Formats: sequence, C-alpha cells, structure tokens
Amino acid sequence: MTRRVYQTLLLLFLIAITYLFAKEVQVQGVRIPHLDKVAHFAVFFVLAFFSCHAFRFKPWFHMVLLTSYGACIEWMQSTLPYRQASLGDFAADVLGALSYFVVLWLVRKYRLRRGTE
Repeated sequence: MTRRVYQTLLLLFLIAITYLFAKEVQVQGVRIPHLDKVAHFAVFFVLAFFSCHAFRFKPWFHMVLLTSYGACIEWMQSTLPYRQASLGDFAADVLGALSYFVVLWLVRKYRLRRGTE
C-alpha cells in the first residue's frame, strides 16, 4: 500500500478511536478485569503501525506524537462527566506504541541476520 493509503487509514482510525474514547461506556454482563488497558494497548500498537507506515519519521518522533495523543485522550476523558482519566490507561497507550517499535526493531534485526532485508 502507498503512504497516502496509510495516511488515510491513520486519519480514519484516529477519528474512530477518538469518538470511542469519548463515548459513554455502559458495562453489562460479564466484566473482564483490565480489559480497558488491553484495549488501550492494542489501539496504540495499531496506531504506531499506521503512523510508521504513513510518515517517514524517526521512531522517537512517532513516540512523541503518540504519547502526546495518549495524554490528550486522558485529558479529554477527565473533562467528561461520564468518563475518567487513568494513569494506567496512559501507561498502556505508551507501552502499546513502544511495543510496536520494539517488535519492528526485532523483526528488522532478524531479517538482517538472515540476509532477507
């Protein structure tokens, strides 16, 4: 896929998850402990993937942008009467994005050793 496609996917994903992070959540049925942390981790892992493929920035700059977005999401949630900010959610955001770049680094290192990159 081209960078333009990844940029479009990144924008659409940002719009969708910002809406979902702002939406009122009503839990019914079985509650899974810390599912919100898993969701934050997964969302930011995917955001890092889209961001990395959409723009040619250094990994540290992607991390600055994604960390800032995570902080803004938590701030936004702190202003909504039906949501609350969480340091744990923010940590899951940062770890999700960081995990993508660690996995990317490991894959590239593996490919270099195998001579396939």
